[in-house]
Amino acid sequence: MSDRFERLGWKNKAFDTLNVLFLFALMLTMIIPFINVLALSFSSGIASMRPEIVLWPKQFSAEGYEIVWKSLDIWRPLLNSVIVTVIGTALHVLLSSLAGYVFIYPRLPGKKAMLTFVLITMMVPQEAIMIPLYVVNKDLHLINTLSALVLSGLVSGFSILLMRSFFLNVPYEMSESAKIDGAGEFRIFLTMYLRLAAAGLATVTLFEFVGRWNMFTAPVMFINDSMKYTLQVALKAMIIDTSSNSGTYMVTTNVRMAGIVISILPLIAVYPFVQKYFMKGILLGASKE
Repeated sequence: MSDRFERLGWKNKAFDTLNVLFLFALMLTMIIPFINVLALSFSSGIASMRPEIVLWPKQFSAEGYEIVWKSLDIWRPLLNSVIVTVIGTALHVLLSSLAGYVFIYPRLPGKKAMLTFVLITMMVPQEAIMIPLYVVNKDLHLINTLSALVLSGLVSGFSILLMRSFFLNVPYEMSESAKIDGAGEFRIFLTMYLRLAAAGLATVTLFEFVGRWNMFTAPVMFINDSMKYTLQVALKAMIIDTSSNSGTYMVTTNVRMAGIVISILPLIAVYPFVQKYFMKGILLGASKE
């Protein structure tokens, strides 16, 4: 019997070792490209043009960031992205939370039908509604405006159902007690459910923030004016073009990599503040009614 346990222990250790090695190799496939981008962004223009993987800056220089910021006017699409992301995320979280709050009521008329409709919206591919969305925005005179990007994806079935899952973890009896004490629905929603579902808010906020910051299809479809480009569209134009808008500088590899680093800095800055709530939210949101 002891020999059997020893063999099982050896197999478990071998399996754990293989898992660690596999995860370490997987981690390298994600970290090495990022380190390469960061190193090239701090290299000189000539050194960055060499066809090789660089893990440390060659001929250290910040000229890439200077060209991106001053000559390519990346501050304008950066500001457009901040406006669209912040306003769009705030409205998305608010509306999704309100809809999720409504769906927790057990005696809501037509509740099953509405939940079914929300689920159906999640099954429709985005490509199938691109033309109808363009027509609607054109009829509303929103083409070439940042409002079109804010309204795009203003609510989603995924966020509504996710917030509903978090709200279901709050005892319904608490809201009934608050109503007896004279609290209204909106006060209960703000002071009770939103506070107790902070992990859910952080989860939805992070998902939506990342999605809106990396938004590409909607800006390409709705925006034609280069002054209203978002950061991702401007980076795409910068990476594909061989020269800058001014025609003075050649867009070298270090300039392109500097633009990429600037585009991911807000995501890296936001994630540490919501990581704790995000991990907790993923676990709580998995519970079912």
